Amino acid sequence: MITTAPTVRSSDWDRALRALSALMVDPAGLGGMVVRARPGPVRQRFEGALPGLPLPLRRIHPGLDDAQLFGGLNVAASLAAGHMIRDPGLAETPCALLLPMAERTPAALAARLSQLLDTGGGHCIVLLDEGAEPEETAPASMSDRLAFLADLSVVRSADAAIRLPAPADIDSARRHLDRVQTPSDDLTQLVLLAARFGIDGARAPMFALRCARALAALDGEDNTTQDHLREAVQLIYAPRATQTPEEDEAPDPDPDQDAPPDPANTDADSVASDTGQIPDDLLVQAVAACLPADLLMRLERSSRARGSPAAGSGAGFKRQANRRGRPLPSRPGRIDGRARIDVIATLRAAAPWQTLRRKARESHPQLIILPADIRLRRFEDRSDRLLIFAVDASGSAALSRMAEAKGAIEMLLAQAYAKRDQVALVAFRGTGAEVLLPPTRSLVQAKRRLTALPGGGGTPLASGLRAAFDMALHGQRVGLSPSIAFLTDGRGNIDLAGTPGRAQAREDAQTMARLLSGLRLPSVVIDIAPRPGPESAALAGWLNAQYLPLPRADASRISAAADAALTR
Repeated sequence: MITTAPTVRSSDWDRALRALSALMVDPAGLGGMVVRARPGPVRQRFEGALPGLPLPLRRIHPGLDDAQLFGGLNVAASLAAGHMIRDPGLAETPCALLLPMAERTPAALAARLSQLLDTGGGHCIVLLDEGAEPEETAPASMSDRLAFLADLSVVRSADAAIRLPAPADIDSARRHLDRVQTPSDDLTQLVLLAARFGIDGARAPMFALRCARALAALDGEDNTTQDHLREAVQLIYAPRATQTPEEDEAPDPDPDQDAPPDPANTDADSVASDTGQIPDDLLVQAVAACLPADLLMRLERSSRARGSPAAGSGAGFKRQANRRGRPLPSRPGRIDGRARIDVIATLRAAAPWQTLRRKARESHPQLIILPADIRLRRFEDRSDRLLIFAVDASGSAALSRMAEAKGAIEMLLAQAYAKRDQVALVAFRGTGAEVLLPPTRSLVQAKRRLTALPGGGGTPLASGLRAAFDMALHGQRVGLSPSIAFLTDGRGNIDLAGTPGRAQAREDAQTMARLLSGLRLPSVVIDIAPRPGPESAALAGWLNAQYLPLPRADASRISAAADAALTR
């Protein structure tokens, strides 16, 4: 039998191929794998090797419905035949399912595919994760049920050469798999090792044991060896690790260490070594060698993706934090279990008083630290910013103004990922205001919503102010930092009730502007009238906002002015 490559793998591509080789031997037992890679030659070559799986390969889509997956009634055929005819689904026959765009999988489909794996019907699933951002990942419920997680994002095309065992060797390994034996205490050792790397659940140790058996079958061995177990934990545990194991404390010196060894203990040790059990330190080193260099950064980004979208580090308001952000000088405080102690600052505060404290406590020669010496670390973080555009869509010039607003919003959205901004659009015309674009960072969604913006009619300025107020208030409640940009000539002629009348419309607009100014939000009034008049300046005064007359502003000037005026 042709043996595979050496067990110690140095590159992501080699580890992915080794994982695929094991999956070809035991596809149902290992469940499948997640491959994170953008479309390109590297992923294309990896996909070209997937037909080597001993199961029919079926390509599915994130929009797969229940009838295609589990089968269902064929109405047309049943009516034509006069009796019920049922179409089979993918779940009825064991196959390998290939799911591109796995990061877009709906929760309902992820639950059904997870159920398909749990039933043990012999299926295998390969998820192609094409996420461009760290937050875009395959569903965790499915990743947990698949043995291997391979990241090919940094693999170069020149290094992506297919090196897999021959099909005859795969078939021979599958026939030999049932005869492979594992030591009884290997599973215990794998469970303890998973706990040291912060891996929860029982699936990872079981996958590691099955992977070791598959690798042994590839090598034609009847028992798993140390090399097989070491390589299995590298493939299974390294992508799942959430912490680096702490160093074990050195044991206390044994006063009887100079005594001659006990013959009975010597025999037991020799028997243990003969069984081939690997010391825990060797397995820890094997997994640690494959851990990504930015493990902590990846974990921080993944936890931020699971949390609130306004997790911080944006361009919004400053706020105090106790975990991350720009460091601030330490301050005295009480230990509450949340804030972290600044050890250096605490020692610096306690050092000048040590002589006096030791004189008062002659029997206490060590360092004496009192609660008043405790210094807590502080950070300054920024919440995500919500930039609200309130656009006057009334009158004959509405179409040109809306086009400029659309271009400005698209320009700001292009910078949204860099500044973690969210952009929203409120248009007011006729007798009321309408939210055309809810808060979003998606440029695709924004362009879709902005393709056909309405225009014409009266100027319900008060309704636009109220809609902007409601959106800003909701943004504050979810942890965002709202900022508002008004594009209008300030000449309202429709009141809050939707009836014409400039006097009442002005009074309602002033009332809503005063209410909105109470939120103390950064705001700017961009006067886009051909001849700027006092109305927009008065609106800016009511809002306590910056006033920018831009009668001939294009999209770039509007976006630049809004960003500069609203950035604190």
